[in-house]
Amino acid sequence: METFNVDLAVGRLDGGDQTEVSAAVDRGALHTTLPTSLLAQMRIQPTLEQKFRFADGSENTFGVGFCRIIWQGDEAICPVIFGPDEKYLMGATTLDIFSLAADPVNHTLVRVTLPV
Repeated sequence: METFNVDLAVGRLDGGDQTEVSAAVDRGALHTTLPTSLLAQMRIQPTLEQKFRFADGSENTFGVGFCRIIWQGDEAICPVIFGPDEKYLMGATTLDIFSLAADPVNHTLVRVTLPV
């Protein structure tokens, strides 16, 4: 699946400063993944450890926590995986929380109307 990047901001649950990042939109990834070093610098802590399976069948355990994600002025609390330094992914959970769909042709995110 082809990915594209979007700009978003990440912040602590209790407010304060935000950090701007560029993340690849990856509907195949469950949660948003950000570098552990970035999250630690922001004093965002994992609340649990979970095992994840990759497309190649391998598995690894990562910390999972919560942060504020801000996209185009909208803000939500989202789960985040504490990943390796090069991983900046906006995953399916965050897309769903914001009611967004990926438009791979135009390399953009679009709002969707959800059924009740």
